[in-house]
Amino acid sequence: MLAVQAFEATPDSPLWTTEDRLWATRLARDSGAAAQPAATALAARARHALQRLLPRQPALATLLQMGERPASWVLLLPILAFIGGVAVDAIGGSQRINLLAPPVWAVVLWNLTVYAVLALPSAVTSGATAVAVPRGLRALLVRRAAPGVRLNANASAGSSTPPLQAYAAAWARVAAPATLARAALLLHLAAAALAVGMVAGLYLRGLVLDYRAGWQSTFLGPDAVRGVLAVLMAPASWLTGIGVPDAAAIAALRVGPDAAATASAAPWLHLYAATLLLAVLLPRTLLALTAAWRLRRFARRVPLTLHDPYFQRLLRDLQGRAAVVQVLPHAAAPGPQATLGLRDWLAAACGDSLQLRMAPVTAYGQEDEVAGLRPEPGTTLRVLLADLGATPEDDSHGRLVESLAAQQPGLPLLLLTDEAALRQRFAQLPARLAERRAAWQAFARARGAGWVGVDLQRPDTAGAQARLQAALHGVAPAQSGGR
Repeated sequence: MLAVQAFEATPDSPLWTTEDRLWATRLARDSGAAAQPAATALAARARHALQRLLPRQPALATLLQMGERPASWVLLLPILAFIGGVAVDAIGGSQRINLLAPPVWAVVLWNLTVYAVLALPSAVTSGATAVAVPRGLRALLVRRAAPGVRLNANASAGSSTPPLQAYAAAWARVAAPATLARAALLLHLAAAALAVGMVAGLYLRGLVLDYRAGWQSTFLGPDAVRGVLAVLMAPASWLTGIGVPDAAAIAALRVGPDAAATASAAPWLHLYAATLLLAVLLPRTLLALTAAWRLRRFARRVPLTLHDPYFQRLLRDLQGRAAVVQVLPHAAAPGPQATLGLRDWLAAACGDSLQLRMAPVTAYGQEDEVAGLRPEPGTTLRVLLADLGATPEDDSHGRLVESLAAQQPGLPLLLLTDEAALRQRFAQLPARLAERRAAWQAFARARGAGWVGVDLQRPDTAGAQARLQAALHGVAPAQSGGR
C-alpha cells in the first residue's frame, strides 16, 4: 500500500499514470473490495496496482522484500557470540582465577549499562502528528536496518527513483517499531549466547584443568575485598547456597610475587556461572522474548493510519462516495476566480467528485462565533481560508483554529492561505513570500493543523494530493507556483 502510494503521489510519472490509477480502482471495485473492511479493500487495490508497477520498476520487488527476512549472515551472530564466549580466556592462562578481575565482571557491567540505557525513554513525539521517533542507540539501529540504507547504496547504479526513495522513507517510519524489535531480538539473543558460551567455557576448562583461586590488589585489604565480593556475589550466593568466605579466609587467598594461589576455584566457578545466569542470561532471554512478541504484534497489525487523506480518497473512489469539504473564509470572501481556483485545487487533492460547502465569512474579531458553523454529517475535510498577506495572530487566527479543532477533533483541518495578492505585490522579492509562508506554517503546526499556500488565481494542481497529505501529516510541503 505504501509503495503504490509513493508512485501515485508523483504527478505525471510514466511509471504510473492516471489511467493506471483508475484501472486499479475499477479492478478492485469489480472484485468486491468495496464491501470489505477498509484495510482489506485498500490492500486488494494495492495488489492489483502492483501487477502493473512491478514489471515497470523491477527494483521495487527487491525493496518490498527487504523487510521480510534478515540477511543470512545475521543469523550467525548468536552462534559466533557463543563461540566467542567459549573462547574467552575467562580464568587466565596461568590456571589461576583473579577473583577481582575476570572478564565476567566486564560482561556483567556492560549488560547492566545496557539495561540502564533501555530504561530511558525510547522515543520522542515528532511535530503535530504524534509519531514516535526512536532516538539514541535505537535510532541508529533503525537507520542501519531500514531499507532506505540499501536503497541509497544502489542509487549510483540508477536503480533509485523519487518514488522508490519516498516509499523507503515511508516504510522506514511505519516499520520503525518492527525494525527496532528485530534488531533488539538479534542483539539480546547474541548477548545471551555469549553468556552461555562463557559458562560453558568455565566448566569445560574446569573439567580438564586444575584451577586455583586468589586475588591481589595494591590498595584493597582482605576486609575490603571480602565486602566487594559479598556484594557482587550476593545474588549468586543466594541462588547456589555458596557463601563468600570471611575476611580471614579471603586473606588466605591473597597472592603475590612470593605467594601462589592454592585454594580450589570450584566454588568460585559456580558463583561466576550463577552471576552470568542472573545478570545476563535470564534478563536477555526475557528481553528477547519481549522483542519477539513486539515483532509478532507488528506483523499482525501494522500501525498504518487509514485516516490519511490519500487512503480516504481511495476508499471514497472504491465505494463511489464524494469528498465533502467545508470551506470557512476568514476576514473576506474569496472572489469568483479565487473560488474557482480553490475548487480546482481541492478537486485535484480530494477527487473530481468533490462537494464543496462554502460557509459564511467569519469577520475579523468575530472568531468566537464560529460555533454555529459546525460541519455537515459526512464532511471529510475542513479548510480555513485566509490571506497570506495577513499576519497570523493568536487572538484572531489562533482562537479560530482552536475553536474549529475543538468542534470535531477527529476531522482533518487544513489552513489554506491565498498567495495571489502577496505574490503580485512582492513578485520581485521572493524572500518576503518565503518569510510569510514560514510564519503561517509555524503557526499552523503549533496548533496541530495542516497548512498549504496556493495562488488561487493560478493554482498549480500538479501534486495537490501529495501536498495535502504532507500538510496534514505535519511535513513541510513544497510551495506551489503559478502557471
